[in-house]
Amino acid sequence: MSNELRQQILAYIESHNTMTLGTSQRDVPWTATVFYASDDLRLYFFSAPESRHCQNLAGNPRVAVTIQEDYRDWRKIKGIQLEGKVSLVDSVLGKAKAMAAYARKYPEVMKVFADPAGGAFYQAFLKVKFYRVVPERLFYIDNEKFGFGKRQELILGE
Repeated sequence: MSNELRQQILAYIESHNTMTLGTSQRDVPWTATVFYASDDLRLYFFSAPESRHCQNLAGNPRVAVTIQEDYRDWRKIKGIQLEGKVSLVDSVLGKAKAMAAYARKYPEVMKVFADPAGGAFYQAFLKVKFYRVVPERLFYIDNEKFGFGKRQELILGE
């Protein structure tokens, strides 16, 4: 079941674009929705270091993440819940992996951000940093398949 579950999770992650990132600082929670790209179960996002969620991450790298759609029918809810740690991607190899993941998922967007003729988008991209979420616990929810209130945990580190 673990390999089948892993494939379902990877397919779900690859078919979605935004995640809700839960951070906290001094027991004050905060969430932010960010675009992401993935490399296996590692999730990459870029953001401005002065943003509230990145400031929180500088003091506390532990996060919770959800990836889901907005459903009207609770019986159809599917999604990902995970807890993990975020790290700043600052090595040349790490940045190359993050850029490659983004370029695969959003080729047109990356062209705009990487082109000096992109004006404000290019200038904004020069100021952002890449971050990597590494899950420590990951759950897949599929109410149609598993039933209401049930989720499957992918055991990591196998």
